[in-house]
Amino acid sequence: MQTYHDTEWGFPTTDETETFELMVLEMMQAGLSWQTVLNKRAAFRAAFADFDIDQVAAFDAEKIAALMQDTGIIRNRRKIDAAVNNAQQMKRWHAAGKSLNAYLWQQAGGHQLVAQFATSASVPAQTPLAQQISKTLKKKGFKFLGPTIVTSWLQALGIQNDHVLTCEFRQAAIEAAKSQAF
Repeated sequence: MQTYHDTEWGFPTTDETETFELMVLEMMQAGLSWQTVLNKRAAFRAAFADFDIDQVAAFDAEKIAALMQDTGIIRNRRKIDAAVNNAQQMKRWHAAGKSLNAYLWQQAGGHQLVAQFATSASVPAQTPLAQQISKTLKKKGFKFLGPTIVTSWLQALGIQNDHVLTCEFRQAAIEAAKSQAF
């Protein structure tokens, strides 16, 4: 978990496949520990076709049934169905020439949102931005993306940098964001 914190969490990405992967992982984490999800990350990648959006969007009832038997992943039917549905929604966006990652960065004003929290206990479970994004995505057909999951997703994508002020990786995440175009 420390490696994830030090090298991924809060560091920006503009990759659409990574955006989907982190969405699915954050959805799967609901009600569980993040460590549990990270321990199963390789199995999730294998089960979800390396998070290839087109492939996951095409998962049928037989494939979903197989996923429900895969002991390497979190076998929650609602979460698996939501992952497939959300891949289908992303595929529709792509067909219309849109990117979900670009949309998320646009909602943040095209730059990383850098928090000023002194302690991790000060970091809110959800933000007004996440509430707004959650509401919009639900209207557009996405599922299992409540404001708490969206907040965690924005953090994972580096859109929201919630490394505390004393974290030695905070500035590295800020610098990484400066070198990217959103």
